[in-house]
Amino acid sequence: MSTSTNLSRASATTATVPPERQHSLAPLVLRLHFYAGVLVAPFLVVAALTGLAFVFSPQLDQLVYAHELRVSPGGAARPLAEQVTAAVAAHPDGTVATVIPPVAATDPTKVVFTVPELGEKQHTVYVDPYTNEVRGTLTTWFGSTPLQTWLDDLHRNLHLGVVGRHYSELAASWLWVVALGGLFLWLRRQWTGRGKLRRTVLPDLSAKVGVRRTRGWHAALGVWLVVGLLALSATGLTWSRYAGANFDVLQTGLNADRPVLDTALSGTPAGGGGHHGVAAPSGGEVDLAAVDGVTIIARDAGLSGLIEVRPPAEPGAAWVVAENNLRWPTSQDSVAVDPAAGTVTARTDFADWPLVAKLSSWGVALHMGYLFGLVNQLLLAALALGLLCVIVWGYRMWWQRRPTRDDRSRPLGAPPARGAWRQAHPVAVVVILALAVAVGWALPMLGISLAAFVVLDLLIGRVRRSNP
Repeated sequence: MSTSTNLSRASATTATVPPERQHSLAPLVLRLHFYAGVLVAPFLVVAALTGLAFVFSPQLDQLVYAHELRVSPGGAARPLAEQVTAAVAAHPDGTVATVIPPVAATDPTKVVFTVPELGEKQHTVYVDPYTNEVRGTLTTWFGSTPLQTWLDDLHRNLHLGVVGRHYSELAASWLWVVALGGLFLWLRRQWTGRGKLRRTVLPDLSAKVGVRRTRGWHAALGVWLVVGLLALSATGLTWSRYAGANFDVLQTGLNADRPVLDTALSGTPAGGGGHHGVAAPSGGEVDLAAVDGVTIIARDAGLSGLIEVRPPAEPGAAWVVAENNLRWPTSQDSVAVDPAAGTVTARTDFADWPLVAKLSSWGVALHMGYLFGLVNQLLLAALALGLLCVIVWGYRMWWQRRPTRDDRSRPLGAPPARGAWRQAHPVAVVVILALAVAVGWALPMLGISLAAFVVLDLLIGRVRRSNP
């Protein structure tokens, strides 16, 4: 048989064999990224704008509450007991919960009162440490001023209470999905040939005005932001309503909660050790005049910087002094003090916290802009502005992809084709479904919204097939 005949038969045989199907996750990721971006982006816009407003609230506090938060240095500071006495006289209702001595020379002393009708909120009385003058009283929430509390509530729940918290949890739940999906698609497109790193992190400025140039800006900026966006998503979820509750269960299951300080005293009544004259507004026998001695004992025990001094809630318990420095390096040591004996009866050090508890504390401080001070605030502001730009460019691409010749009735570009899951490898589909179930359980807002999208997509597909 001649060679030409063999080649002809081989060619005919090859032509009759269908090409092997190429599996790819890209169409599925593209469809998820597109619809998640379109539907969740409005929530992300609100979260970015409200977060941007909150991040500089410490500076706004100094402007709005300058009279309460700043004093003029003038000689030696008066004893803390005298300042507490002045605060109690100006605020006879409630119970002294915390005394916060000043750190800087221009700081006032803060005396925090628990008032039952305020619930979680408290009244904070600001006292000039040099003159014992009461500078004013503000309703605070875990130390936050009314302005900071208002901005915090705006970011967390839009002042809609529990119902409003769903918006922020939905945004945080989807943020990491959108970010990682976009990163996967962009790396897949750009990570080939020469100059791949430059093309990945920098937009193509030579591209003509249109969807290609917009996509370059959208994706390149997203690459720069992705680590920060993942951090915001993770830290925001840790104190969300549903995902945060699951995180607490996990942390407790891992035995990784913050250590609890033992405040019990063995047969020694909590009191002032000879101090008299300042009684707790609740009518208890705790001698608040011991605050000076307790503070000195805590300082000698190594507590420094910003501290909170908490009298015992009832006789027979120790005073608690806790550091509250959320900046790096973090200081959150705490001690239990027996003022009668002049000793530290127990202590917990931040260095001994479980790693998960440390990460949680750092994450909260990072998310709120406290961990690295002004640098942290500027980074958060840059993240918020960058996210807004990425979202605007994403919607712009959708607009630019609209038909301009054949079907001008469509106002926007067509979405990615349905049936993308069929192009993925069956094993990959099974793994993705298993991960979706697990992640949906851990992040309920993500799971519920994803399930709703899948059901709606299936219904739309059935309607379209029945009515072509």
